[in-house]
Amino acid sequence: MTEKTLISFAPASGEEVWRGTISDVGAAVSRARRAWPDWAATPLAVRIESMRRFVNEVRIRHDEFAEIIARETGKPLWEARTEVDAVMNKVEISVNAYSERTGRTRLDSALQGTSAVRHKPHGVMAVLGPYNFPAHLPNGHIVPALIAGNVILFKPSEKTPAVGEKLIECFYAAGVPEDVVQLVFGGVDEGKELVAHGGVDGVLFTGSVQAGIAINRRLASNPGKIVALEMGGNNPLVVIDTPVVNDAASLIIQSAFTTAGQRCTAARRLIVKESMYEPLMEALLKLTRKLIVDDPFADPQPFMGPVIDNAVADKLEQSFLALVTEGGKPLAHMRRGDPEKPFLTPGIIDTTEVADRPDVELFGPLLQVIKVPDLDLAIAEANNTRFGLSASLIGGAPEDFGRFWANVRAGIINWNRPTNGASSSQPFGGIGLSGNHRPAAYYAADYCAYPVASTEMEQPRANIAIGVKD
Repeated sequence: MTEKTLISFAPASGEEVWRGTISDVGAAVSRARRAWPDWAATPLAVRIESMRRFVNEVRIRHDEFAEIIARETGKPLWEARTEVDAVMNKVEISVNAYSERTGRTRLDSALQGTSAVRHKPHGVMAVLGPYNFPAHLPNGHIVPALIAGNVILFKPSEKTPAVGEKLIECFYAAGVPEDVVQLVFGGVDEGKELVAHGGVDGVLFTGSVQAGIAINRRLASNPGKIVALEMGGNNPLVVIDTPVVNDAASLIIQSAFTTAGQRCTAARRLIVKESMYEPLMEALLKLTRKLIVDDPFADPQPFMGPVIDNAVADKLEQSFLALVTEGGKPLAHMRRGDPEKPFLTPGIIDTTEVADRPDVELFGPLLQVIKVPDLDLAIAEANNTRFGLSASLIGGAPEDFGRFWANVRAGIINWNRPTNGASSSQPFGGIGLSGNHRPAAYYAADYCAYPVASTEMEQPRANIAIGVKD
């Protein structure tokens, strides 16, 4: 049998970053199943200590880890460094979350014995990672799952295998057995095989809505397999009355264009009260024109690097032109300096007059602007989506935010803060096409273990008092 090769390329240069062999999924599952009983029986304190050693190994490799992330994803080096920091910070957050959300409880009664609730791991968990945060987001599944006693089959995105390899190298250096955390290299076919394999007890996925729906459909007849889906959003950012227009513009830039717009929580729709439109657009466009788009290692450091590859850049350019064709008014043209490279300048387009705005996640630096007369219509427009991940309100008074919070459908709702940059100390997830009500981050502990109820007595004590012959 001929081995198949997987290759990744640097978005900024097109140079080869990594080359390796596509994995044998069946063999990896078999090794994981053999490894699980011992790992599950390892004391919790030992598993936690392994994760703390993992932090030390990441810290030792911090610079080289950040450089690999920047090279393989195209994100600026400063941002890649913050991702490595997030990987390290995840451990103590996960330790605290496991203790709080899956801790053991006991209730003693002299006559009825002891009632207890403990938690068990599911078993073999498949983690399917994305390319935009190829270390932080899969690590957000892996660490809490390992703490709970699961073993991991991690398939990094086929676009970022080098980052996945560096992440798992740190677990091995920390003493986590190699069969407890395994890399599965491959593409769509290997992902499908992992999802459907009978030896996999759970699927933890971050990625596109199309892939998430396919996973959900494939496992619909298998309720015994735990599935956590995080599938992005068509996120609204609403601006009403505020005197600090320049600050509002900065929040919009952070929301829409950080990571070249390749965040599931990025603002896709800017919904603006009509009275704020002119001063806000003036400030926003002025700041947008100042943004540096360049190689991730350039000096001075850019705000944005390229999108992940030329195919994605092509689709984003086509989407911008399609919105213009449908009646959109370009405010900042999306430009591509080199047609052979996926560098795009931020695109901003007024789609107020577009009759049927597409309810899709345009995963890149493309922002639609929609004018509305008041907050109530802004909320209605914010909810004009099948997604429901993140939403933010800029401006207004506390009662305005109270109204916004109560009526907007989303799993993350912010006030005078960006739509992105969610805290790992809070739950992270959405509703509708954004997820399946299994939020990650602090609440990841919930899908990494299941509760088991017990009633216990040290000696049997029972009798039959009714319905027995003398």
